[in-house]
Amino acid sequence: MAAAEARAFWIAEPGRGELRVEPLADPAGDEVVVRSLFSGISRGTEALVFAGRVPASERQRMRAPFQRGEFPAPVKYGYASVGEVERGPRELEGRRVFTLYPHQTRYVVPAAAVHVLPDDVPPERAVLAANLETAINGIWDARPHVGDRITVVGAGTVGCLVAWLGGRIAGCEVELVDTNPRRAAIAEALGVGFKTAADATDGADVVIHASGSASGLALALRVAGFEAAIVEMSWYGAGEVPLPLGEAFHARRLTIASSQVGSVPPSQRARWSMQRRMALALSMLTDPALDVLITGESPFDALPRVMAQLAAAPGDTLCHRIRY
Repeated sequence: MAAAEARAFWIAEPGRGELRVEPLADPAGDEVVVRSLFSGISRGTEALVFAGRVPASERQRMRAPFQRGEFPAPVKYGYASVGEVERGPRELEGRRVFTLYPHQTRYVVPAAAVHVLPDDVPPERAVLAANLETAINGIWDARPHVGDRITVVGAGTVGCLVAWLGGRIAGCEVELVDTNPRRAAIAEALGVGFKTAADATDGADVVIHASGSASGLALALRVAGFEAAIVEMSWYGAGEVPLPLGEAFHARRLTIASSQVGSVPPSQRARWSMQRRMALALSMLTDPALDVLITGESPFDALPRVMAQLAAAPGDTLCHRIRY
């Protein structure tokens, strides 16, 4: 492979991925060349993309910052890349950075698109940055107060990060709920409580739903206290989700609000840019407890097989890391 080429993971057709060789352009004066060290698979969203389940109405809004191709396929998609700057402005050369870039061995991007890792954040853990940024946005949308009882339904990567953030608010009691009892060990490592769906506690002040399932959203409605808000962080792709609105939904005056990382919430928008929000996420990745969320690692060459396996049968996977 020539020095000016890279290998990238593409979804060739729904359900099938492949590695392709593509040329690298020479960087302009305001661009950098990044050599990848690790990338993370954002399993929920990437599984939907891999399966070709992005609705036609959302294909423009769902584009990743450096996506190539179009939904459903062929498309190069992803947004959790950690690498080292090989060429670029002097102050960036040799620095380790996070970029919202697909799975690729080397790439050229504007210097403004890379986020320098804090010195005390290992690159192996930095693959969680995009998921943590999403979790921060969800907490901002939910707006919990000191001492609130917070229930997070769905112990995937984003749900676990939301619970971890909530547990750092003074006086808050956080309950992470999942159908998989093995997630209890993850909750304990993150310093929050855990319940299975069958014994989740009623009367929560704040409920955040991140399970990606209709049954999880129904559970979120059930455990919410009077006049509580349920913040919906799941994305269902082209799926339709039934809701049990004929039970106590009206009597308890519940509210369902969406949360999506593409926009900073109105409560923060006047002062927070996406750049500042990402810097906050990176600064919070110093906690080694978060390593429990990285449940596997594979070499880049195995990515077509690994993505197919995770989309078909994720098992106990949270964040799966790709090593370059």
